[in-house]
Amino acid sequence: MGLSQYRLAIEIGVPPRRINEIVHGKRGISADTALRLARFFGTDAQSWLNLQSHYDMEKAQLETSKALDKIMPWSERAAA
Repeated sequence: MGLSQYRLAIEIGVPPRRINEIVHGKRGISADTALRLARFFGTDAQSWLNLQSHYDMEKAQLETSKALDKIMPWSERAAA
C-alpha cells in the first residue's frame, strides 16, 4: 500500500504513537479513530469498530478458555 504508520497518523490527525499501538495490539480502535479511518479510507466507521470487537472477542476467548471450561451451563444443571 505504501502508507507508513506515521503518514497515516498525520493524514488522520492523530499522534503517530496511537497508530503504532493499534498495529501492535496495545490499544484498541476507539470510535474517534474509527471515524477518522473511515473518512480517510472511504469506508464506514462501524466496520472498524466491528473489526476491533471481533479482535477483542477472539483475544478474550483465548485468555479465558480454561476458566470457561469450568463453568457448567444452566441448562445442564437444570437437567442434572
